[in-house]
This record gives sequence, C-alpha cells and structure tokens, in this order.
Amino acid sequence: MESRKSFGGSLGFVLAAAGSAVGLGNIWRFPYLAAKDGGGIFLLVYFILLLTFGFALLTTEIAIGRKTKQSPLTAYARISKKWRWLGLIACLIPAIIMPYYSAIGGWVVKYFVTFLSGNDINSAKDGFFTTFITAQYEPLVYMFLFLMACTAIILLGVNKGIEASSKIIMPALILLVIIIAAFSLNISHTDANGITRTGMEGLKIYLIPNIDGLTFSTFMTVLVDAMGQLFFSLSVAMGIMVAYGSYVSDKADAVSSVNRIEFFDTLVAFLAGLMIIPAVFTFMGTEGLTASGPGLMFISLPKVFESMGGAGTFVGLLFFIMVLFAAVTSAVSIMEAVVSSFMDYFHISRVKATLAEFFIALVFGTIVCLGYNVLYFEAPLPTGSTGQVLDIMDYLSNNILMPIISIGTCIMIGWFVGPDVVIKEMEKNGEHFSRKYIYIAMIKYIAPVLLLILFLKSSGIISF
Repeated sequence: MESRKSFGGSLGFVLAAAGSAVGLGNIWRFPYLAAKDGGGIFLLVYFILLLTFGFALLTTEIAIGRKTKQSPLTAYARISKKWRWLGLIACLIPAIIMPYYSAIGGWVVKYFVTFLSGNDINSAKDGFFTTFITAQYEPLVYMFLFLMACTAIILLGVNKGIEASSKIIMPALILLVIIIAAFSLNISHTDANGITRTGMEGLKIYLIPNIDGLTFSTFMTVLVDAMGQLFFSLSVAMGIMVAYGSYVSDKADAVSSVNRIEFFDTLVAFLAGLMIIPAVFTFMGTEGLTASGPGLMFISLPKVFESMGGAGTFVGLLFFIMVLFAAVTSAVSIMEAVVSSFMDYFHISRVKATLAEFFIALVFGTIVCLGYNVLYFEAPLPTGSTGQVLDIMDYLSNNILMPIISIGTCIMIGWFVGPDVVIKEMEKNGEHFSRKYIYIAMIKYIAPVLLLILFLKSSGIISF
C-alpha cells in the first residue's frame, strides 16, 4: 500500500478545498436562489449560516480526516466503531454523484468547444441543448473526455495532481469570474418594447433585500434554500473534506485553513451571482431569473451571450472556460473521495483504485447519458417534480443521503464521542479556536435541528 501523501502547504490545501466547492452548484444554483429568495435577504441568511452552521460541518469533516489520516469510508470507524456505517454513506454519496457530474461535465465541454469554434450562435437557438443531450453518441464522447481529464489528475496524486492543478486553475478561475462580473455590471440593453435595463439595476435586485410579502413560511424557505446551498458551497456531506483533511499535515494551522476556505468559497459564490444576475436581468428581465440548473447555464445564458453581439462570443468563451475549470476541480475532489476510500479499505495502489472508480463512473455515466434517449423514462419525485436517471441520482444523493450523513455526524461528535475530539484536533499546535463555543452549540443542538428540517423539506415530508 502507498504511504499517505500530504498537501505541500496550507495554500495548496485551501485552493484544492475551494476548488472542490467552486463547482456547478455554486455557479448555476446560488444566483438563482439569491434572485428567487429576495436578493439581500438570501445573502444575509446565507452568510450567517456560513459562519455558524456551515463552519461547524466543515470544521468537523476536516478534523475527522486529519485526526484519522483516513478517507471517508474508513475514517468514521476510527472515531467510533459504532458509527462505521456513516463511512459507507460518506463514500456512497460521491460514488453516486461522480457519474452524473461527469455527464454534466461533458455538456460543459460541448459548449466550450462550440464557443471556441465560433459556432456559439447555434447554442442560443431553441432546441440546441435538448437536441444535444438526447443524441445517442455525442454526449457519451464528451462525458468520456471530461472523465479522462479528471482521471489523469487523480492518477498524478495529491501533490502533482490535485494540489498542482488547483494552484493553476483556481487563480485563473477567480480572475475569469471577476472579469465577467465586471463586464456584466457595465452593460445595458433596450428590448423590443423600448425598455432599457442595465447591469447596475440587476445588481440592485441581487444585493438589496426584498421583504415584500416576507412571512414566516417564506423565511423558512429562504433558510432551507441557504442551508441546502451550503452543502455545495462548502463541499460538505460528500466525504470530500474528510478525504482532503486526511492529506493535511499535523503541523498545518487548521483553524486558519478553515477560515480561508470559507472566504474563498463565499467570494466565488458571491461573484457567481454578480456575474450572472445582472447579465440575465439586463437581457431577459426578471423572467430570466427564474431559470436555474442546466436551464440557466445551457439555455438562458447562451441567449444572453447572443444578445451581446460581437462581445458575446468572447464573453461566452471566457464563461465556459471558467465553468469547465470549476467542473474539473469539483469532479476531481468527488473522484478523490472514492479513490482514497478504495485505497484505504482495500489496501490497493492509487492506480488500481483510480481505474476502478473510472470504470464505475464510466458505466453509470453512460447510463445517465442514455437516460435522455434510449433509456428515457419519467419518474415522479417526492418534491413534486418528475425526473430521469440523472434527476433520481441527484435527488438520492443531495436530498436524502447528504442530510442523513450530516445529522449522523453531528450526533456522533456532539453526543457520543464529544466535541472535544474536534476541538483538540483544531488546537493541536496551540492555535486559537475563536469560534469554539459557537462550534459546540452548533454541533450539539442547532445544526441537528436545522438538518432535520432540511431533510424533512427536501424529502417532501413537510412543506412551507
């Protein structure tokens, strides 16, 4: 078995962790939720939860990983043998996510190639996205290319692969987001009705709290939306931070690293909104802000880029380069959570573990792609919507298993082994854990209650 590697420094760990969090969930979900949930109201609730609820979950997972020096599949058993089942779920979640994330990553590659080849005008046509994903072979090719890129990085290992790629991709990604956001704020457009809208007006929608019609019910919706988004914004409840935490040196300042991860993740999530909301509002009005997920990225935004004229090709190309970077860094972290688990549990080499996960992701990723053509069906989900293969896998991992693993982790640490296990790990080099008492209150009392509400809401048991 290979000896466990460590990140070369705190910066490498922070950039890798931030790269994991800065994925498609941040780019296509955060702006939509901010627009839907009253702009500044959502931002305020989100930032408060980030510094309390999200901080507690992030700290716990990193501490578990660093203390045990194990991947998610085996780390929980090292903390408490009675809770070893949490490790199985923590490994199962990224194993479910990786195939459909690879399929979506293939969609991103397709749009990047389309804009790079100058055929971007086609991407704005009605039916372009649907025609592509329902094709039998083309989505498989792009999914394979995306999965191969991620596999290559994982094969290079922690230092030469994950850390080295993060140090290059993350600064480039942040620079691209800033450039596009600055462009979005300085545009204006007059529609067919003679109404002129500007990026700065879109900024007001994003930042200024809208309390019109705010009730307890709508506030609870905002609260649950913000909590759900934090899973994506911090990459918690997926086994990722346990895996990355296991590569953090015992000499590293874990408290400072958590603070910096929070900062980077928040910065990019905020900039994603700054990049998308003003542009969509300018060219499509408030109606355009109702799109989220693939619909926002692959249907609405190409129409926005087309409306920009000649600049749209360049801005669209920058955008899809940025999205591709974000998708790769996230997919690499998801894949590493599974690969490291295979290495620790089966005591096999990185090459064997990576190839095993590659073939698992390839098989199930192929099924996801075929779910839009030869394997197409519609199944009702507890949320009231209908879905295909991808939607079912997404619902199972995000709405069911992620809240369960988080609730279980809070109960294990808060009530069975005790918060001191995490606190001592964070303070092992004499660091000052300034939010110690917030951490104890969150992990024992507040977070489990909030997570139970989230689980009941996301599973369709209760509604507001």
